[in-house]
Amino acid sequence: MRLIILVLMFLMIGALFIVSENNLALKENKSRQELKTIYLSWFEQLFNNSKNLIGYVVKLEWLPENQNES
Repeated sequence: MRLIILVLMFLMIGALFIVSENNLALKENKSRQELKTIYLSWFEQLFNNSKNLIGYVVKLEWLPENQNES
């Protein structure tokens, strides 16, 4: 349950940063559309970066080499 709350908080803070960085007035329909576009782009980039990071971590050699083999 805590993980879900942390993920939701992260996503909400991301949205707040987007609103503040782009000076969006959410009372205007145009600003809400712009927020939606930027947020979805940010979320897509976040997903792609996570996917690349996980792929890199999976390919790493995690076990030490066996020193007894000659």
